[in-house]
Amino acid sequence: MSKAKNSRLRRKDGVWDPLKTSSADKQRAESVPRTPQSMSPSYRLAYADEDFLCREELRPIRLQLELLKTEMALTERGIRSTVVMFGGARIPAPGTSAWAARNDVQRANLEAASVYYEEARKFARLCSRYSAGFDFHEYVVVTGGGPGVMEAGNRGAADEGAPSIGLNIVLPHEQAPNVYVTPELSFNFHYFAIRKMHFMVRAKAIAVFPGGFGTMDELFECLTLIQTGRMERLPLILFGEKFWRNIVNFDGLAEFGVIAPDDVKLISFVETAEEAWKIVADFYEHDNGH
Repeated sequence: MSKAKNSRLRRKDGVWDPLKTSSADKQRAESVPRTPQSMSPSYRLAYADEDFLCREELRPIRLQLELLKTEMALTERGIRSTVVMFGGARIPAPGTSAWAARNDVQRANLEAASVYYEEARKFARLCSRYSAGFDFHEYVVVTGGGPGVMEAGNRGAADEGAPSIGLNIVLPHEQAPNVYVTPELSFNFHYFAIRKMHFMVRAKAIAVFPGGFGTMDELFECLTLIQTGRMERLPLILFGEKFWRNIVNFDGLAEFGVIAPDDVKLISFVETAEEAWKIVADFYEHDNGH
């Protein structure tokens, strides 16, 4: 066998593989003459048939695909750990209008909350500055990829020339990827559960800024996993103690008896990016943040 022929039997990773690739067969299948038979949906290759893949019975396959696609991309990029940033999509950057406000009170609240946009941006800068020492393989910023606090996180990473991840999800509004997400690390999801798994599977710290139902969902998912021992203890940092104390009576839950008194200690409250980064640095001091 000639060297040229032999080289075609190897995949890019050097592994011997004499079988034709799925992508090559897909091209062949699409190049046949157009006849009633070849144009029939039944003739499509199963993995190239979008209508088939979207059937209700294929939900387990779609779940697996959403898990695998992002996992493979992050692994190939060499990303070993992340710093997760959750927060409201409606919190504006300083000096910009609160586009989602429906009345003067909401507008005033959201525009005052722009301080959290700036702190999120600063916190992402600090994380990314430290990440540079690991060639951006550790402590990589990951957000929901949308506007508001999410944009601030990706923007802070971009300020430092660092990559950052955006885990978007298909929603009727608000959730298009912001321009600061690293394009090849911009992902889109249908399933909330798989998206949340990707937030947590590499997390070394979780920072939560004021937000709505989505932010609450993400916060309590993390709290539940840590409380029940399904996730390792790590820094879980809430920015804006006044906001959180007003929204959630954590101490009241403990006083009522539905959580243990020590469960409240799973949370740290901060006001600034510097305070938050100190918590992360102190937590991993025993091995210099590794």
